[in-house]
Amino acid sequence: MKSSAINMQQDAPAALTFTLLRHLADGKFHSGETLARQLGISRASINNALGSVSDYGLILHSVRGRGYRLINPPQWLDAASIRKHLGTAGSQFHVEILDSAKSSNTLLMQRAVHGAPSGTVLAVEWQSDGRGRLGRSWHSSLGGSLTFSLLWRFDCGLANLSGLSLAIGVALIRALHALAIKDVCLKWPNDLLGARGKLGGILIEAQGDMLGPSVIIAGIGLNLSLNETTLRHINQPVTCLAEMTAAVPERNHLLATILRELHQVFGVFSLHGFAAIRPDWEKHHGAQGQSVQLLLPDGKSVAGIACGVTDDGSLKLETAQGIRLFNAGEVSLRGIRVTECC
Repeated sequence: MKSSAINMQQDAPAALTFTLLRHLADGKFHSGETLARQLGISRASINNALGSVSDYGLILHSVRGRGYRLINPPQWLDAASIRKHLGTAGSQFHVEILDSAKSSNTLLMQRAVHGAPSGTVLAVEWQSDGRGRLGRSWHSSLGGSLTFSLLWRFDCGLANLSGLSLAIGVALIRALHALAIKDVCLKWPNDLLGARGKLGGILIEAQGDMLGPSVIIAGIGLNLSLNETTLRHINQPVTCLAEMTAAVPERNHLLATILRELHQVFGVFSLHGFAAIRPDWEKHHGAQGQSVQLLLPDGKSVAGIACGVTDDGSLKLETAQGIRLFNAGEVSLRGIRVTECC
């Protein structure tokens, strides 16, 4: 998982901190004495465990004689709720929720090597060392994002997976549209944008043979809300669903909706490749027809007009020398006018 916006690492909350935060999830006051008795620990342990919750974007009120109260309790992920929202698609997925992990992609790839089934999902409340393109990392407030990784097995080989990250972007767009969130577009090759900046990102990692079979791990992160603690570490324009809609989708419902759309897109991709999804991707590409600049691995840049993608997901750039093609690799796209892209 990754974010090109936030470049810091932070330790995950302790297990006791997660336990206490769940006790405080109702937003009401809970006395330290009662919490200590329920959990069989000292009040000092409770105070220590809750002492750093502000570092994770949470606001905790501590009032003598009344106890502790979370002003902005997170919506906790719940596997049973996700399965309920998945409906008939539930049989295609195996969902696990983790309080914390360094990187859900790394953990799920390890499980893939040991035979984890297609459709395995790891959703993480807090990732302390998420990975992504160009060595960037993703951090946000606890409950302020949706970060998960999905394992999917394909009969085809690695050579036939070109364009898959773009196809996943289409699935995300469709999921957000299904939840009445319209003002979002795609940035080649793996970002989602809102009018104010980056909304989310996609990281694809794959293993297998060139002729098949193959397995991919798709890491996905979406910003649901942003706070001052998080924004202090952001070095590019970003946005979140809370800035785009008056009613941010409940996290379990959002994850289930995304998984359903991914299942449908993977089915089409398995049969027809990215070519069948390409027109929909181009329709939602924020830079389509715009003058942009590509930053290349050697430090050079290429300017031109983004005029679509090929059937393998390569970007087509109209330059002074004619049409040139670029694959994702270490190429970065710059110059999208995000205020006009959606």
